[in-house]
Amino acid sequence: MTQEVLVAIGTRKGLFLASSDGWKVTGPHHPMTDVYAVAIDTRGEKPRVLAGVTSEHWGPSVAVSDDLGQTWEEPDHAPVAFPEDTGATLGRVWQLAPGPADQPDVVYAGTEPSALFRSTDGGRTFELVRGLWDHPHRKDWFPGFGGQAVHSVIPHPTDADHVTVAMSTGGVYRTTDGGATFHPSNSGIKAYFLPDPFPEYGQCVHKIAQHPSRPDRFYAQNHHGVYRSDDGGTTWKSIADGLPSDFGFPIVVHPHDPDTVYTFPLVADGHRFPPDGRCRVYRSRDAGETWEALDNGLPKTPYWTTILRDAMCVDNADPAGVYFGSRSGDVYGSRDGGDTWVRIAENLPDVLSIRAAVV
Repeated sequence: MTQEVLVAIGTRKGLFLASSDGWKVTGPHHPMTDVYAVAIDTRGEKPRVLAGVTSEHWGPSVAVSDDLGQTWEEPDHAPVAFPEDTGATLGRVWQLAPGPADQPDVVYAGTEPSALFRSTDGGRTFELVRGLWDHPHRKDWFPGFGGQAVHSVIPHPTDADHVTVAMSTGGVYRTTDGGATFHPSNSGIKAYFLPDPFPEYGQCVHKIAQHPSRPDRFYAQNHHGVYRSDDGGTTWKSIADGLPSDFGFPIVVHPHDPDTVYTFPLVADGHRFPPDGRCRVYRSRDAGETWEALDNGLPKTPYWTTILRDAMCVDNADPAGVYFGSRSGDVYGSRDGGDTWVRIAENLPDVLSIRAAVV
């Protein structure tokens, strides 16, 4: 039986939802808001959709739906807010990440400015994780081109005390004591723009991904550089050979195979479009040792748009689906691991974030 998949698409003008049943698209939900973060939490009896919305008038918030977007819960208070003593103001929520399966009410939020928040009520209220905010390195983290934000939050699938985050700029940090302390985890990741190209911290990591069945396996797309770690992020090695460029934003791992990974290369930081103007997803089936270009069903005409860091994802179906959305408003999906693609939405606003799950 074919599994029905929901694809949640965050854009600069609201959230759109696409169903694999004919790829029907609804929306915009939360119109005229930036939706930089979206999550589909499938740990409970029914899936929950969470959206990090930012209104120019009302500011940032988190909206929750337990009926696949038919109705939304959006509190009149700020669910994510910095305590007064920090002197900080929330810019936006960049990431929403459900916690491990044995903590079904835990949800994490990564924010701008760079901070980590934790919810114990399914994403309705959040508290600041002080261990990262009070880190002595924080004074040296500085904004990248897109801002100063925690954009990757990866809870360990079985160890609730272990969470890995990444930020631009600052790099990768890990906690193994439930957020009391965090330690930089960037050995081997290059920061070519710094006097010391291999510093302890300060890297502009664009995105990291982990495979839940092999939690020591991580992948990273850096500001020039693609990496793999086989020791939980302690050390990293380059896997960029075979790609047309080592610059890009997203990186995602196949839901069932820790050796299969996807990325979307761009020419360079100064030329943010695909090499040769060709729309191609790159897949490795051997943990980055070799790469293949995937374009069956993708546009053959010149393609000069960008895929942002959270605008590519996989679902949890079998066979696995892969999805990406562009800044020009097109969304493509593959229900066979990337072998063939179809366009599932077009002419949307800039796609900022995308998540998919069997519902």
